[in-house]
Amino acid sequence: QVQLVESGGGLVQAGGSLRLSCAASESATIFYIMAWYRQAPGKQRELVAQIVSGGSTSYLDSVKGRFTISRGSAKNTASLQMGSLRVEDTAVYYCYAVDFNAGTYWGQGTQVTVSS
Repeated sequence: QVQLVESGGGLVQAGGSLRLSCAASESATIFYIMAWYRQAPGKQRELVAQIVSGGSTSYLDSVKGRFTISRGSAKNTASLQMGSLRVEDTAVYYCYAVDFNAGTYWGQGTQVTVSS
């Protein structure tokens, strides 16, 4: 069973930066879509950014211009570079992926806390 392994969360002051990383546990896996979701306490999980196999990206309006999603050439790793962080970006961030057989995968989540 392929797993997504996340790293890079933590505590940062408002205005700071963090980089999240996600990698498949099996190097032979190739994903069609890789994405980052987040869930703040008491709120629904929301799509933050996604990147499709061809390289096109899309972002949640509130993070446009501040966050950048990228993926490795092997198409089984993804990163989320987060800048100009705000208190409202505080959440658990989850890596999500879809393979070419429509199989879906979730990471375990990594906490991002932005202090004022």
